[in-house]
This record gives sequence, C-alpha cells and structure tokens, in this order.
Amino acid sequence: PAQAGYIQAAGPLGLPPIDGTDLPMNPVETLLTESDNLTSLQSYLLSEEDKHPDATGRFTWILSAISLSTKFISDKVRRARLQDVLGSLGSQNVHDESQQKLDVIADEALIRCLRSRNSVAIVASEENEEPIIVENYNQGDQRPYVVLFDPLDGSSNLDTCCGIGTIFSVLEHDRRSNNPKESVLQPGYRQVAAGYVIYGSSTVLVMTTGSGVQMFVLDPSIGAYMLVNENVQIPTAHKSYSVNEAYIESFPKSYQNYLHYAHKNGYSSRYVGSMVADVHRILVKGGVFLYPPTEKAPEGKLRLLYEANPMAMIIEQAGGKAYTGTQRTLELQPTEVHQRVSVLLGSSDEVDKVLSFLE
Repeated sequence: PAQAGYIQAAGPLGLPPIDGTDLPMNPVETLLTESDNLTSLQSYLLSEEDKHPDATGRFTWILSAISLSTKFISDKVRRARLQDVLGSLGSQNVHDESQQKLDVIADEALIRCLRSRNSVAIVASEENEEPIIVENYNQGDQRPYVVLFDPLDGSSNLDTCCGIGTIFSVLEHDRRSNNPKESVLQPGYRQVAAGYVIYGSSTVLVMTTGSGVQMFVLDPSIGAYMLVNENVQIPTAHKSYSVNEAYIESFPKSYQNYLHYAHKNGYSSRYVGSMVADVHRILVKGGVFLYPPTEKAPEGKLRLLYEANPMAMIIEQAGGKAYTGTQRTLELQPTEVHQRVSVLLGSSDEVDKVLSFLE
C-alpha cells in the first residue's frame, strides 16, 4: 500500500479509509467491473423494505418463499428427463385436465414453502379445488396475506422443452369474514404483488409490488436471482400478436375482424401455448396477447385469479394495458375461485387497436 501511495492510517483489513475524496481507488475495487452484478433479489427486497419504516418483514418473507420454491422447481424442470418426472401422473385436476408429474411437484413445493411463513393466512392454487387455510388462520395481524398461484403454467409443453412458468399473486387477508373465499375473491387492483417465473433458456423472475416492474435472472453459479432490469417498460407498439388461431372460426366476429386487419397490415404471429412464455416475449418486445371467448368457452378459458389478474398487474405496471373484452381486467369482481375470463393484454397502442374492433 505504501508503494502505491496509500495513506498508512488504514481502515478495516488494512485498506485505506473510504471517506477521503483525494484517495486513490481501493485496489479491491479495480477487480470488479460495471458488468459484475451484485444486486440479488434478497438485497433488493431488503432495500425496498428500508424505505418503509413501519415494515415488519412479513411481506419480504413471502417473496423469499416464492424465490426458494421456484429455484427448486427450476432445478426439477431442468432435470425432469434425468429424474423421470416427465409425463402424466394419471390423475385429473379440478378442471378435469390431465396432471403432469411436475404440476404436482411444483404445487407441493410452493404450498410447503408458503405454509412455513407465519405471514400467510391462505394459499390458493389452480391445481386445488378449494383454498388452503394455513394453521392459526385467525391470528389477527400475524397472518396478513393471501397467496394465489398457478404452479406450472404450460406444463403440457414439458416434453418439447418449450418455455413454461409459475405465476403468482399476493393479496391482503380480509379478516372481516370467517369465510376464506372472501379473502381470495378480491378484484385485481387490490393485489399488493404479482409476478411470474419463466423456466426457459434461463430462469427469469419478473415481479411488481406496485412500483414498477423488476426483472431478475437466476445465476446458477451462486444460487441467487440477480437484478437485470429495474424498471421494465413494454414498448408502446409492435406489429405482433399472440393467439391460437386454430380456434379463429369460433371466435366472436369482432376478434376475427381484428385478425383479418392484422393479416393485411404486416403483423407477425407468435404463439407458444404457454401464457408465461407468450406474455414474457410481449413484455420484452411489445405486441398483443389474445385469448378470446370461444363457442366452447364463452366466458374465456384462462383463470382470472391465477393467470389474468397477476399478468394484468405486471403489464399495467410496465406501461401496457389489460382487458377482459372491453372491461379492464383489474376492475373485474371475482365470483368464483376458479373463474375463467377472456384475456387481452400488451402494448397500449396494440390493445387500443383490438378494442377499436370490439367496440
């Protein structure tokens, strides 16, 4: 240090004090570059918690539980064929859909992690018929949150290595009623957090707590989600749409007219069949995601609480728009735990274009 011109009255570990303005750069700092990302999900959450003097840490613990469980799910997804957990379990879920082995594994991992947190009153999953009441449910302010999730969206794509994901939503527990469904059946604008994790070429967590959208990528070398984009903004327009056009003949005429317009005006079509993968691409590149009503599903097919609401919150926080037909998704009052709706979300200009046909 003396040869490098450092002051001998050093700080901790023999390094120079850091409060002087004329001191040379600490030699340790020169080994790090701007590309070295040292902001993890945990450190980000703690820094956000510091902004709220009355914070108890319970909300942070919930997001920490989701982080842990999705790391576990990510590992299972990547090793699914090696561990022989691909394929159907041979059972049906509450929607009479064939359950994949990993559907059940992901569901159980999330439930186990969330039930271990003393801030969770109710857990509700797309895979289960009724909400799960956590032990000591009526502990007043001790358990102030409800967590809803789709444990493994797009799991039918597992065998073909397409992107799949986990979608989650967090609500405040409504303690005015002893009926747990009262806390679950809240409109989307009351969500205090929403997010998804996509298990693709990398494992990406996208999340909002009502102050913009943050994107994290799982670094497998250190086992932590690292912040890569702190204020994600969806492009206002992009000539691209995502919809299963195999059902076009059963779409309402207004949606058919929009698709004819898109065909004539140079729009590209991109559809994976996994909502997480399709919406993630639109969040990054822009465009519009459509899941219209059909003759077989006149109210729509996607679940309001587990899919439409959390995705709507993310898209709106990123500057986009989200509707169920002509109604803003987040304003719809749920009436059933597994209520289905049609979905229209994406870039603001592109959603407006679709709405102009629906009106």
